[in-house]
Amino acid sequence: MLGPVILAASRSDRMRRLISAAPVTKQVVDRFIPGETVDDIVPIIAELTAKGLQLTMDVVGEDITTPEQAAAARDAYLALVDHLKDLGLGERVEMSVKLSMFGQALEGGHELALANVRPVVEAAAAIGTTVTLDAEDHTTLDSMFAIHEELRKDFPGTGCVIQAYLFRTEADARRLAAAGSRVRLVKGAYKEPAEVAYQQKHEIDKAYVRVLKTLMEGDGYPMIGSHDPRLISIAQELAHRAGRKLDEYEFQMLYGIRGDEHLRLAAEGHRMRVYTAYGTDWYGYFMRRLAEKPANLQFFVRSMITKG
Repeated sequence: MLGPVILAASRSDRMRRLISAAPVTKQVVDRFIPGETVDDIVPIIAELTAKGLQLTMDVVGEDITTPEQAAAARDAYLALVDHLKDLGLGERVEMSVKLSMFGQALEGGHELALANVRPVVEAAAAIGTTVTLDAEDHTTLDSMFAIHEELRKDFPGTGCVIQAYLFRTEADARRLAAAGSRVRLVKGAYKEPAEVAYQQKHEIDKAYVRVLKTLMEGDGYPMIGSHDPRLISIAQELAHRAGRKLDEYEFQMLYGIRGDEHLRLAAEGHRMRVYTAYGTDWYGYFMRRLAEKPANLQFFVRSMITKG
C-alpha cells in the first residue's frame, strides 16, 4: 500500500525539499490549496458560496515549535474571521482548526492550545459561525476531546472530527451522538499502528458505516466527510431510515476533488460543505491528500511527467 509510504514522506525534510523544488508542484498543489493568504482566498469563498455551497476554512500549518508560532496561527484565524464578517458570510463559512497549530504539542500544550483556540471560537460565534476541531494522530485525541468538551460549555456549536479507522471511534461516536453536537466523520489520514487502527480498506469502510449509523440514529448533527460514491449513497439511505431532513446532516468534501459531485448534491437540496485550505505551509496537508486516494497520487505523478 502506497498510503503509509506517502504519510512517512510527509514527515521527511528531504522529501519536503525535493517535492517543493519540483517545477510542477505549485500547479498541482493549487488544485487542493487555492491560495496562500486570506486575500487570495476571498474570491474562492465568494465563488463557491455563489454556487450554493458552504465552506469550512483551514489555515494550513504544522510542526509548530514555539509559543510565538502558535499565537501567529491564532491570529491568522482571527484575520479570517474579520474577512468573513466583512463579506457577510458568517453563516455559510465555518472554520476547521488543528490544535497542533495552536501549540498542543509544546510544553503545557493542552492549556496553551485551549487558550489560543478559545478567542477564535468566540470570534466565530460573534459572526454567526463556528469552529470544528480536526482530529490528528491518535496520541492527541484525548486532549482534543477534552478541549472540545470545554469549549462546548460556552459555544455548544463547536464541532469535532472522528476517524473511522481507529478502534476507539465507535465508542467515541456513541458518546458524541447527543443533542446539539456536530461531528464530522472521516476515514482517517494519519499513519497509525495496527494496535490502534484498522489497516485494510474494507475494514475501514465497514467501520465507517457502523459509526455513521450511530451518528445518524443519534440526536446530533452528522457531517459526512467522504468522496466515496458508495459511502455517500449509504449515508443518504441511513439518513432516510433515521427520518432525518436534508438540513439535519451535511456532506463535506475537499476543495479540488469531485467538484461536480459538490454541485450535484447541493442541487439536490443537500447541505454540501467544501473543506478549503490555504496558506504557505502546505506540504503536510498536500501529502495526506495524496495518501488518501490513489487517484490523487496518479494526478500528481501524471502532472510531473507531462509538465516537469
